[in-house]
Amino acid sequence: MADATLRIADGVALALFVYDVAQAIDLDRAEAAIAAAGPRAPGTVRERIAHPVGSRRTPEYFEFRSAPLRVDLGAEPVAVGGMTTDGRVECTMYDFGAVSVLYRIPVPPGSDLGALLPLADELYEHVGLLADSRRHAEELLRLCGPAAARAGLAPVVEDYVLYHLRDVRTADGHPAPWPDWTEPQRALLARVLRAERGELSREEISDALWCAVSYSPSDAVVIDWNASVVLQDHAEDVLAVLEFANVELLEMRVLDDRLDGMLDESYDRARARRGGGVLPGSDRDEARRLAALQVDGALLFENVNNALKLLGDQYLARVYRMAAQRLHLPEWDAAILRKLQTVRDLYEKIHDERSTRRMEFLEWIIILLIAVSIIIPFIPGLGGK
Repeated sequence: MADATLRIADGVALALFVYDVAQAIDLDRAEAAIAAAGPRAPGTVRERIAHPVGSRRTPEYFEFRSAPLRVDLGAEPVAVGGMTTDGRVECTMYDFGAVSVLYRIPVPPGSDLGALLPLADELYEHVGLLADSRRHAEELLRLCGPAAARAGLAPVVEDYVLYHLRDVRTADGHPAPWPDWTEPQRALLARVLRAERGELSREEISDALWCAVSYSPSDAVVIDWNASVVLQDHAEDVLAVLEFANVELLEMRVLDDRLDGMLDESYDRARARRGGGVLPGSDRDEARRLAALQVDGALLFENVNNALKLLGDQYLARVYRMAAQRLHLPEWDAAILRKLQTVRDLYEKIHDERSTRRMEFLEWIIILLIAVSIIIPFIPGLGGK
């Protein structure tokens, strides 16, 4: 039975959908192209991490390497889990070709924690928001025009939910800091994070809640693989870091799929080449394809991993490390690095085979010339007197 002793005085659910739309985006050109789209052009702003004033000391150099471009698009409100989106869509574009589409769902003041359960249940792979977010990503890509290099919406999507609960109180109106929550309330929060209708075991509850970060005694960020709950007032910087972690996950998934496809294709071509391809240039196209994939993959991997400077703010760095651990980003990084090394090995092998065939081809030409020079004297009319 849902525990109703805690009330959400001020809260919002953020439904996030992340897409890969291009190899790279020139954000300056994209901003200009969107502004020139007409009198009803959406508003744009270069997104920088908004650090809370006075809450903690934050170095100025904790920032995105290239500030993303946020675009506000109008949209019809969508009913989700007994609540409604606020009628706007926030799209954030990153220079390495990703776009995040975010919907805000205000939580009615005075709602108990149990009110988040139907919302979490409907937000889990919500078909309507998924289709609407893809449409907005396509519209944004169209507005960008040539600012997006090698544009194309990848089929992979990463969805995530951020519950920003600015003010949670007990039934008698007193603040309810995270350390004071009872076990039934924590169990309810675990079900919200996992979008689980039924009760969870003690082990599952512990697993859902173990990844928590706090800066002060009254706040907390609880991070899980499907959603996160941010229990503090001003948390724009925390939300930006959690959003970026999901963007990074999406890009790693896209790159992993590309590498898998290329490796499978290269393996099939290698099997088809057995016993053939004696000419020195027969593998030239394959080598070029592998070299291009190697360069594109390495650039994307480095751009994504270096997009956010994690030095300086130890608290945000901890939030990012926890999110990366929860989303298994280190494992994705290791798998992609291994596949990039495999692509590099295949390229070197093809290059070595081409060099060997070239040498063998030249050797056969030399042998043929020697043979011709020996035979010519014995051919009537060609040999000397």
